[in-house]
Amino acid sequence: MTKYTNTGSKDTRSGFGAGLTELGQTNENVVALCADLIGSLKMDDFKKNHPERFFQVGIAEANMIGMAAGMTLGGKIPFTGTFANFSTGRVYDQIRQSVAYSDKNVKICASHAGLTLGEDGATHQILEDVGLMKMLPGMTVINTCDYAQTKAATIAIAEHHGPVYLRFGRPVVPNFTAELEFVIGKAILLNEGTDVTIVATGHLVWEALVAAEALEAKGISAEVINIHTIKPLDDEAILKSVGKTGCVVTAEEHNILGGLGESVARVLSLNHPAPQEYVAVNDSFGESGTPEQLMEKYGLNSAAIIAAAKKAISRKK
Repeated sequence: MTKYTNTGSKDTRSGFGAGLTELGQTNENVVALCADLIGSLKMDDFKKNHPERFFQVGIAEANMIGMAAGMTLGGKIPFTGTFANFSTGRVYDQIRQSVAYSDKNVKICASHAGLTLGEDGATHQILEDVGLMKMLPGMTVINTCDYAQTKAATIAIAEHHGPVYLRFGRPVVPNFTAELEFVIGKAILLNEGTDVTIVATGHLVWEALVAAEALEAKGISAEVINIHTIKPLDDEAILKSVGKTGCVVTAEEHNILGGLGESVARVLSLNHPAPQEYVAVNDSFGESGTPEQLMEKYGLNSAAIIAAAKKAISRKK
């Protein structure tokens, strides 16, 4: 079992800012572009220290993606920054044609993803972005769970050649992966168990750990796997775990269609069919509310994971 310690709470977007700051000091080829959301994306420090490598493009996301694609031709490693909704849905054509199709080394960094954007409401709470991005050939898709993992992922993708979609958020959440190694495409086993596998990503990872603790008190042994890289997916880790437990729960702050759950279902159907339950938004848009209210209403919390785990176990033959 991997050891983890909650060292306090921070927002994941600040992990991106910290990672970008470090890259600014260590990699002169890293450049940053922002669509009028410098403060929200925590890009202030990079802009202050490397103004010649920072480009404020304004509210022109499609232009930002085109500029980033062009910069790779000169050997630069562009990091684009805006909200997840504007990073994907608004500029899907530009990403497909100018970045993914030609395998450009662009890092699409997206904050304020999912319901936890909160009061800004459904127009900003994109829940389809993982599906949009993972369907693009050659696109690496990463969804981090805390500040430390977001910082580590930001640094790691600079060394990875090819297009990357890095997804993170606004709310303050427990920070518990500071001592864990981040490797693109390699899942992290956080808790060993024998009765049910809980495969979680993003903000749902901590909720999965809370759920596992509650299940243990009820005599149920839950294995918790942190899937930070949704594509390429760590098939081996999932199959090894489900081969032991016999059932799985997938947990994500995303539409039930097109996200982590469907990727896991594909792996299982091809290799090891097993009962699977989903904790995800049930094919709907979000609404305005606090992050806590929305996660409760849409069933994205430890209570929902506990219920799903019990149901998955009951379906085992």
